Amino acid sequence: MSKELYSQILEVIALIPYGKVATYGQIAQLAGLPKHARLVGYVLKHLDPQSEIPWYRVINSQGKMSTTRLNLRGENIQQVKLCEEGIVVIDGKVKLKEYQWT
Repeated sequence: MSKELYSQILEVIALIPYGKVATYGQIAQLAGLPKHARLVGYVLKHLDPQSEIPWYRVINSQGKMSTTRLNLRGENIQQVKLCEEGIVVIDGKVKLKEYQWT
């Protein structure tokens, strides 16, 4: 993948506001890459763990978290980070109607 595409995707993710989430497809669309939601997933999967990019605000189109990154206590890091921002997560899902970035 070109560095330019990678950067476009990360730039859009960086814009997701605190307390909001976006879907993979939404990020792809905003990055000018419609129908490339999987590419967004690929970029996030290979993101440096020390990155400041709010990767945890990206969820799937059903409002589900798809990461399995766990902290030392065995908690889902994505869920912990979303909850810290006031986003309610129930059974691994976020209500898109309430929290989706528009």
